[in-house]
Amino acid sequence: MMEELHSLDPRRQELLEARFTGVGVAKGSGINESSNQSLCSVGSLSDKELETPEKKPSDQRTRKRKGEQYDKGGARSHKISDYFEVQQGSPSSTGSAAPAEPFSSSSSSSSLKPVLLHSSSSCHKSTQSDLTLEKLTALENNKNSDLEKKEGRIDDLLRANCDLRRQIDEQQRALERYKERLNKCVTMSKKLLIEKSKQEKRTCRDKSMQDRLRLGHFTTVRHGASFTEQWTDGYAFQNLIKQQERINSQREDIERQRKLLGKRKPSTATTTTAQSLTLLTTPNTMEPPTAPNSSGTNKRKSKTNGQDNEALSLAEYHEQEEIFKLRLGHLKKEEAEIQAELERLERVRNLHIRELKRIHNEDNSTFKDHPTLNDRYLLLYLLGRGGFSEVYKAFDLTEQRYVAVKIHQLNKNWRDEKKENYHKHACREYRIHKELDHPRIVKLYDYFSLDTDSFCTVLEFCEGNDLDFYLKQHKLMSEKEGRSIIMQIVNALKYLNEIRPPIIHYDLKPGNILLVNGTACGEIKITDFGLSKIMDDDSYNSVDGMELTSQGAGTYWYLPPECFVVGKEPPKISNKVDVWSVGVIFYQSLYGRKPFGHNQSQQDILQENTILKAKEVQFPPKPVVTTEAKAFIRRCLAYRKEERIDVLQLAQDPFLMPPFRKALATGAGPLGSGSTPSTSSAYNSSASN
Repeated sequence: MMEELHSLDPRRQELLEARFTGVGVAKGSGINESSNQSLCSVGSLSDKELETPEKKPSDQRTRKRKGEQYDKGGARSHKISDYFEVQQGSPSSTGSAAPAEPFSSSSSSSSLKPVLLHSSSSCHKSTQSDLTLEKLTALENNKNSDLEKKEGRIDDLLRANCDLRRQIDEQQRALERYKERLNKCVTMSKKLLIEKSKQEKRTCRDKSMQDRLRLGHFTTVRHGASFTEQWTDGYAFQNLIKQQERINSQREDIERQRKLLGKRKPSTATTTTAQSLTLLTTPNTMEPPTAPNSSGTNKRKSKTNGQDNEALSLAEYHEQEEIFKLRLGHLKKEEAEIQAELERLERVRNLHIRELKRIHNEDNSTFKDHPTLNDRYLLLYLLGRGGFSEVYKAFDLTEQRYVAVKIHQLNKNWRDEKKENYHKHACREYRIHKELDHPRIVKLYDYFSLDTDSFCTVLEFCEGNDLDFYLKQHKLMSEKEGRSIIMQIVNALKYLNEIRPPIIHYDLKPGNILLVNGTACGEIKITDFGLSKIMDDDSYNSVDGMELTSQGAGTYWYLPPECFVVGKEPPKISNKVDVWSVGVIFYQSLYGRKPFGHNQSQQDILQENTILKAKEVQFPPKPVVTTEAKAFIRRCLAYRKEERIDVLQLAQDPFLMPPFRKALATGAGPLGSGSTPSTSSAYNSSASN
C-alpha cells in the first residue's frame, strides 16, 4: 500500500494527504467517499484522475491555507472515517457495493456532490459484478459456517486422535501386562514340565532297579585285559527255567513208567488160552486152571527199581495207560503256559534292556539337565541315541506342543572337511524334508545350529514305537495288519513320486516306520530322509534312472540287487528301490523273518553276495498266507529291475485296492469279489491248522 502511494506523482500524494488530514474537505467532500471506498480498486485511480489539478477550478489552488479555510468555513469539515459509519458488511465488500449517501455538509461541498457521485458510479459500473449484498452475505455466512464445520471437524478429529492415543497407550500397557503374564505362564510351564520330567525319570529308575532283580541286569566281566558287559537273568526267568526242568523230569519219569507198563502188558494169545482152559476144566475138576509155562503164570515177577511188579490184567493195563496219558497231557498244557509266560517275560526283558541302555545314555549326555535350546525348545528326556545323534522329547514353548529334537554332534577329532561334508549332508536332508507335507510323513518343523560341532533338527513327535521294535516284541502280525501298514507306506511313496522333483527314500526299513499309537492297527509315519535321492532333470533319466553315488550306504537286508553291482560305473537306480524295500518289510511282517540274509550281518551279506544271489523268494509253510499276498510280494521282489513294478504301478496293485475297486479293475463283479472268499478260506485253513 505504501509502495503504491510513493509511486504516485507529488500532486496526487498531496490530495491523499489532504483527505486523511481533513484539509480541503469542504471542497472535495463529494469525492472522498468514492475515492476512499475504492482506494485499492480500479475505480480509485479513475476517481483520482477526475480530480487532477488541471481539471479543478482555479480557486482550489489556495487550499493549503489551513487557518483561513478553517476559519471561513464556519463549520468543521468531516473526516474520511465519518463516511464509513453507515457502511454495512465487511471491508472486503465496500469496493464493489453501491455508494452510500454521504452526510450533509456545507453548501460549498454539497454543490459538488451530484457531479462526483455520478462520475464515481459511472466508473464503478465497469468493474462491479452481478453479486448483490444479500448474495455476498449468504456467501460469507456459508463460508463462516463451512469454517465452523471444519473447525468442529478438526476438534472432533483431535479429540478422536487423543482417544486413539489413549487407547493405544492402554493397549500398550495391556500388551505389556499380557507379555509379563505370558512370561510368567511360560516360566511356570517350564517349571512344571521339568518337575514332571524329573518325577518320570525317578519312576523309571526305580522301576528299572526293581526289574533288575526280577528280569536281570548287566554285569561287567573281565576277559583278559578287557571288560565286557554280560547279561544275567533275574529270578523270574530262573523260576520258569526250574519249572521247565521239573516238567521235563516228570515227563521223563512218565515215559519210563510207560515203557515198564508196556513190558507188563498182557498178550492177546495168553489171555485167549487162559480163558479157553478155564472153560474146559471148570466142569470136571474144581482146581483152578493153570497156564502153560511157555506163556507164563498168573503171577509173573519182574524186578524193576528194586521192586517186584506183578503182571497186569488187560483192564488194569488200560487203566494205567490212561492215567499216564492224562498226566502227559497235563504236563504239556503246563509247559505251554510256562512257554507263553517265558515269551511274555522276554518281551518285558527287551523293554527292560532298552530302558537300561536309555538311562545309561541319558546319564552320560551333556543335555541331561533340561536345557532350553534356541530359547524355545525345553528338553525333557532322552528317547534314543544313534551313531552321531541323540533324540530328545522336548516341548515347544512358542507353539505349545511336544516335539522331537534330534541333536547332531560331530566328532571333535574329525577334520574340518569331514565336518563340512556331514553338515552339508544334514542341510540337504533338511531342505528335502522341510518341503514335504503328507499325513504319512513325519513333519520337520525347524533347524538351527548350537555351535560349530553340533546342530539340531526339530521333528514331529509320535508317542508310539517303530515297526522294528514291534516286530521284536511280537515276532509277526496278521495279514490284515500288515496290508494296512503297506497301504500307508505306498501312499507316502506315491506322494514322494508325484511331487517335483520326485524323491527316492532309499532307506525304507522297519526302524524308519513309526507306529503312531504303538500298535499295528493304527496310523504310521515315515521318517529319516538322510539317504534320500532327488530325481531332478540333471541326474535322472526315465529309462536308466540315476547313478547311485552313495553305494555301500543303507541297510543291506532291504536294498535290491542292483545296489550291490560293482563295475566301472556306478549302478543306476530308480524308485523301484523303494518297491523292493516294501516287499521285504511285508514279508518280514507276515513271517517274522527277513526273506534274504535273516541271520547274517551286513558284513556277511556283503562278502557272501547274499542279495545278488536272491533270485527267487521262498515262502515257509507256516504261518499260512493268502495267494494274493504271496503274489504281491513276488511282484515287489522281482530280481531284475526291468521286471519289477515301480511306485505308481504299486499304488494301483489289486492287492492294495478295496474290494469294489478290485471289481472295477478286473471288469467282472463275481471275479473281483471272488478274491475275498479265497482270503477268508485261507484264514479258515490257517485256523484249522
